[in-house]
Amino acid sequence: MLKAKELRLKTKEELEKALKDERADLADLNFKMVGSQVKKVSEFGKTKKNIAIILTVLNEKK
Repeated sequence: MLKAKELRLKTKEELEKALKDERADLADLNFKMVGSQVKKVSEFGKTKKNIAIILTVLNEKK
């Protein structure tokens, strides 16, 4: 899981790239869920939480 303290040290561009990567991971998990290839359903929660942390830090930087 990502740490907000570490994310605050990154630039806005790096955060946006991390957000894009996390959203791609979530889409991949959704795709695998349809095909019943997901072994750990908890990965959904972790990915969503990472996205929320990144969005929070991005909003703080505005």
